[in-house]
Amino acid sequence: MGFVLSILYFVTYFLTPWTLFGPLAAYRVELILAVLLMLVSAPALHKTFFLKTTQSGALAGLTVAVFLSVLIGMRWAHGSLTALLSFVPNGIAYFLVCLHCNTKRKLQVVVGMLMFVCLFVIWQGTRDLMRGFQENAHGLPDDEYGSRLEVWDIEHPYVHAQSNDLEEPYRIRGLGEINDPNDLGQLIICVIPLVFVFWRAKKMLSNFFCVLLPVSGLLYGAYETHSRGALLSLIAVTIVAARKRFGNFFSLLLGVGAFVGAMALQFTGGRAISAQAGSDRTGLWSASMEVLKESPLFGVGFGALPDHIGMTAHNSVMVCAAELGVLGLYFWCLFLFPTVRDALVLSSTTNVSEGEPVTEAVGLYPQATRRREEIDKAEINRLGQLMVLSLTGFLVTGWFLSRAFVMTLFLLGGMVEVIYQMALQRGMVAERMPLKRSAVYAAGLGFGLVLAMYILLRVVHLMH
Repeated sequence: MGFVLSILYFVTYFLTPWTLFGPLAAYRVELILAVLLMLVSAPALHKTFFLKTTQSGALAGLTVAVFLSVLIGMRWAHGSLTALLSFVPNGIAYFLVCLHCNTKRKLQVVVGMLMFVCLFVIWQGTRDLMRGFQENAHGLPDDEYGSRLEVWDIEHPYVHAQSNDLEEPYRIRGLGEINDPNDLGQLIICVIPLVFVFWRAKKMLSNFFCVLLPVSGLLYGAYETHSRGALLSLIAVTIVAARKRFGNFFSLLLGVGAFVGAMALQFTGGRAISAQAGSDRTGLWSASMEVLKESPLFGVGFGALPDHIGMTAHNSVMVCAAELGVLGLYFWCLFLFPTVRDALVLSSTTNVSEGEPVTEAVGLYPQATRRREEIDKAEINRLGQLMVLSLTGFLVTGWFLSRAFVMTLFLLGGMVEVIYQMALQRGMVAERMPLKRSAVYAAGLGFGLVLAMYILLRVVHLMH
């Protein structure tokens, strides 16, 4: 029951309650689902590994940082509770995955859910594109376009039209948390590597329908978002995926070739990828850095950065640092560091041993026994490599998007730890890094990210 409700909860998050439940969404179905999940999940807490992971403490600290950022940073007590209601439903995804998605088959269902969400949105957007539009969204005066924007969103919820004079193409998008083409592009790039969890050796027909065909649809969807961040992320994923097989030089060469081909096919919709073309984003990063200097400890408040610089930072690191301060950035890094570290361990052939296949009884009743899933070293390595690629996609696009607190990150973190727990139970990997060591590395990571952003901004300033 908990697993089924978790999947329904995730789908509701990505596709919005109105899409799934129609008029019933007015009764806050998502909150009812969350309450039911808490009730169903409570009895199983004693047997989960969730509380033994560093990420659980990081999430608790991040929740406190969100609360304090509004309570102290904005001096708004009521708003701090509202901020918690915005953040907790995303962060809870880590808990749900660790608790209920504890086998490879269940992880495949999670991947299938994410694949369905992406393909559903891609289909809806493509269908709208194929119908054509009677409206001329380009070249309109600002006031006239603004008056029609809400009407456009209602009539074409899965298509984004540009509001400037450039003859840019329509771009598909989702709803809710993925209602921006760039956000949808990020989700698609994260899901593409995960689809290969369904790959089976010497099963050509199954691989075609379950892997190659869906991946083709996802790549088409990424193209139709015309997201520059998605393209750079896809190139990065390609390079990382090819590195072990072809080496650094040829993987970079492959990445360059893929980039040239994508630009020739107008992947970005004719928009350039250059320092000059990205000057708007670097300007926002610089403004966010100034906000961080003014409120370094608790930040200016969860979700409040647009009030200070006009819009969000378009960088996950800076939006976290500016809104939650150094405190929030530290706990965000404390979640990110062990997640990436464990994924890298799982993907390494030297850090994963053969282990010992065993059979054990699981479940609430001793008589209800079943064999543990047969998973060998090669499979653990493969799953780890897929998670590394998916995290690469998330982090590269996250450098250009304000996606520090979205459910996707916490879903991926939970999936990594479930796989790590599988390997740990079979004696294939060492124990997780102790909290004390992770805490030190997380502090270094946070400092390094802010320093890297500072150096980047200085270089860009000198170039201009």
